[in-house]
Amino acid sequence: MPTPFKNPFAALSPKAVGVLAAVITVTIWTSFIVIARASADPARGGVLNVFDIVYARLLGAGLILLPWGWWLVRRDRRTQPWAGSLFGLSPLPLRQTLITGFFGGLLYAMLAYSGFVFAPAAHASVLMPGSLPLWTTLLAYVILGDRVSTSRALGLVLIVGGDLLVGGSSLLHALDGSGVWRGDVLFVLASLCWSTYSVLVRHFALDAVRATIAVTAVASIVYVPIYTVLLLLHLVPGQALVAPLADMTFQMFFQGVGSVVVSGITFTKMIQYFGPVRSTMITALVPGLSAISAAIFLGEPLVWNLLAGLALVTCGIVFGVRGMAKNHESAGV
Repeated sequence: MPTPFKNPFAALSPKAVGVLAAVITVTIWTSFIVIARASADPARGGVLNVFDIVYARLLGAGLILLPWGWWLVRRDRRTQPWAGSLFGLSPLPLRQTLITGFFGGLLYAMLAYSGFVFAPAAHASVLMPGSLPLWTTLLAYVILGDRVSTSRALGLVLIVGGDLLVGGSSLLHALDGSGVWRGDVLFVLASLCWSTYSVLVRHFALDAVRATIAVTAVASIVYVPIYTVLLLLHLVPGQALVAPLADMTFQMFFQGVGSVVVSGITFTKMIQYFGPVRSTMITALVPGLSAISAAIFLGEPLVWNLLAGLALVTCGIVFGVRGMAKNHESAGV
């Protein structure tokens, strides 16, 4: 019987899948920071607030992933009657679904989008993807028992130094009374949540598609019904139910389909090939790229330290991932 969902990576080698997944992930994450700031910043006059954007994100992702999850569970139950969880919408066991969904779906989205209300894209560049290698290294050491090699440690130092160069000047004013520090704290917590998710994916050896479906199932079941009721009862100031269709459609497509479905799968594919620590080292390209993009599209300052920071981050990635091909070859990949 033909299946309605085909694996788009099936015809590619593991190396090609890893590299392609990395390129797609970095591109979407860079766009995410710029578009999220432009959408969530109250000064830019957007119709939707932060919680509306999270709502649109989950609706867009859910339209694709929840039917997909339902189909996978129905298929799995032909041979494993106990398969699936969350009313048959998640193809993962309940414990794995709840843990990954809490950190990688619900909590991450609410923290990240809330941070864009208070702080500019440059702060997000430094404190979210920029700090992922540090958090992931620490968590992988504790949870997975990963060792930190000399080259990886040097790579981390260069990446952290580059990230500080990218956003350090703006972070100096985080406590000037403007409230920017609130966004900074939220970005740090969001980064910690995503690092936790990335390590859990490796710990449980999760399939990319199934993990992304499970994350969306948890967030959708918890957030969407509750927020819908709050909107209908006018208990929150959201505009999701009355906003122009074009605004909601754009957020559902980019934040839901792009940031959740596409980058969720490609990021998990990255972890499967590169591992959690090296994957977040690759995503350390995002700080420099998003800061430059924010300068171009949002008018945020572009100064010499951005380019210098990007150079350091690139060098850090080289040190962090060198020898990776040799390791994979020895493992028969």
